[in-house]
Amino acid sequence: QLQASGGGLVQEGGSLGLSCAASGSIRMINAVAWYRQTPGKQRELVAAITSGGSTNYADSVKGRFTISRDNAKSTMYLQMNNLKPEDTAVYYCNADVLRATGWSNYWGQGTQVTVSS
Repeated sequence: QLQASGGGLVQEGGSLGLSCAASGSIRMINAVAWYRQTPGKQRELVAAITSGGSTNYADSVKGRFTISRDNAKSTMYLQMNNLKPEDTAVYYCNADVLRATGWSNYWGQGTQVTVSS
């Protein structure tokens, strides 16, 4: 399972950090990613990072958001700086996790980020 935390309310130009921890018996975590979704819209990819550390960002967040991971803690992070009202959304973490039973893809429960103008 994935447990996301760190959302909240922030003013435009402010910063927030999200974290997402995987629990249970984990052998390996492959690619991890953050997505976001607003009402009436499809979930969109915000940022992703491979097990080797290669990153990919949506154009709308490049230069403002940073994705990272701590494999020893089975945790991923999303540092969001210079936030804009259009960043307001529910943010979800996603990861491919290897357990004794094999690979599975997991979603976190979502955490609300609200940016006020």
